[in-house]
Amino acid sequence: MISYQDAILFILSKANQSVYGIFKSRTQLYGLTPIQGLVLHALYEEEGLSAGELGRRLSLDSATLSGILDRMAESGWIIKNVKDDRRVLNIRLTDKARACRDKFVNDTEELNKEILSRYSVEERLLLIRMLKDLRR
Repeated sequence: MISYQDAILFILSKANQSVYGIFKSRTQLYGLTPIQGLVLHALYEEEGLSAGELGRRLSLDSATLSGILDRMAESGWIIKNVKDDRRVLNIRLTDKARACRDKFVNDTEELNKEILSRYSVEERLLLIRMLKDLRR
């Protein structure tokens, strides 16, 4: 019989808790949650995405994303604009978000390096590839 500690669900859950906690402590410095930080990163890569496209890229359902965007707009990170088609919500960064861009992106890169530093370059690439494969 497999031990619960060897079940992939348990292993991934505990790894997620560890990484999430590290990112949470860093994003809290900005007044953001880790998922809000991911939204910000997606918008740093391509500003002006529709809410639907942003949800697809981050694998978030519309109800979850809607609440996240509302809180980010209230705290001054994004602006939600309605396009010509009133059903399409366009997300733009505020000056506050643009001013934090370099530091925020650098912080995330440093956290990634810190978390993955225990692995060789080959192990890092393999881990990332395997985790991406699990998502499918």
